Amino acid sequence: GSWEKRILKSLNSMCTELGIPLARKRPVSEQKELLNKWNEMGTDEPDLSLFRPVYAPKDFLEVLMNLRNPNYENGEQPSFRNHLGLIQVPLKVKDIPELKEDFSELGLNIGQLGIDDSAQVPPEFFENEHVRVGQKVLAEQDSAAAQQYVRQGCPTALRADLWALILNISNQPEDILYYEQLKTNVIQHDLLVDSLIYKDVKLTASNDDYYFVFEDYLYQVLLCFSRDTSVLEHFTYSSATPPKSYIRGKLGMEEYAVFYPPNGVIPFHGFSMYVAPLCFLYHEPSKLYQIFREMYVRFFFRLHSISSHPSGIVSLCLLFETLLQTHLPQLFYHLREIGAQPLRISFKWMVRAFSGYLATDQLLLLWDRILGYNSLEILAVLAAAVFAFRAVNLMEVTSLAAAEAVLADLSTLKVMPLLQIFLFATVT
Repeated sequence: GSWEKRILKSLNSMCTELGIPLARKRPVSEQKELLNKWNEMGTDEPDLSLFRPVYAPKDFLEVLMNLRNPNYENGEQPSFRNHLGLIQVPLKVKDIPELKEDFSELGLNIGQLGIDDSAQVPPEFFENEHVRVGQKVLAEQDSAAAQQYVRQGCPTALRADLWALILNISNQPEDILYYEQLKTNVIQHDLLVDSLIYKDVKLTASNDDYYFVFEDYLYQVLLCFSRDTSVLEHFTYSSATPPKSYIRGKLGMEEYAVFYPPNGVIPFHGFSMYVAPLCFLYHEPSKLYQIFREMYVRFFFRLHSISSHPSGIVSLCLLFETLLQTHLPQLFYHLREIGAQPLRISFKWMVRAFSGYLATDQLLLLWDRILGYNSLEILAVLAAAVFAFRAVNLMEVTSLAAAEAVLADLSTLKVMPLLQIFLFATVT
């Protein structure tokens, strides 16, 4: 749609402005140099001052706020008329009773990793038993059983293998070869998007206490990812269209259109944070690469493309706003009155699947559940739970800046108790 056109226009104008092509073949000397420093690209300090992120989450939120569904203009859906959030597209989202049913394994009487003081069972007893079951699931290589199992959280030592099993990643010789081919493409061709990736890593992960050590892995994975045309296949089951660029002088002639970048994904500000947490689990580049690509085509692409899918960002925004408006109406109205619409604060958390906001151990417990339930809806539930948890402080603020300050640091939050209390202990 017009959003994708806008992104591409911004990219093309950057090329024109800076006088650099979208893509060029690297001279042999440059290829050798890049090959030699492949494992330490982070030490390179190119001048990136001229490059700017093509868009940031807040730009994308503006687009979503302006979406309208022409079929509903005459108020066919009365229940939606009193929705006072920023999202104006009436999609069907779940209420708390439906969420309780869907996320029943998060119930208060069920053992969870990530909850220290469950009254039901002493945590160490649950953990030992849970590890034993996890080892059995791995031994049987049963992907469906693994998916069910991680709904209660993954033991740290088993997480990498369980996620790989759920995502059907086995790192065969042909997978390793495929990764090497992508790497060769990076070595041989320089894309404008490489500078955007480089700048994004420098602006985000490199400044993060948890992730700066993985800087080189991030370059390797993201540069290879930008060349991976297999990622384009995921657009066949998404309504987004990958951006196209036209060979010079042939504008608008479809047969001359090439996908740019080759994977059809233009990274936005914060994109590298989808990869960063995975670096804790996988240290072999081709395996890390495959896990990330699979996480992207199953889940993450939905967080920055416009669709009506229940795990798509529009539905997540609406679910978040509806949960707050329904269950914390006073807080919702208060924040709305002072111009601090809650979605303006939570949007960036959801777009990044909370990466870079939560402590890593907590983030991985959250991502366990994304894989376990094969859904991103839990992101909206957690975002609402964070507001509920900080409600008392938020009721006292009188500006967006003050509300943002209350929610500026999520690094001490414990994900599982927040989710459990919000879903199962809130009076509904």
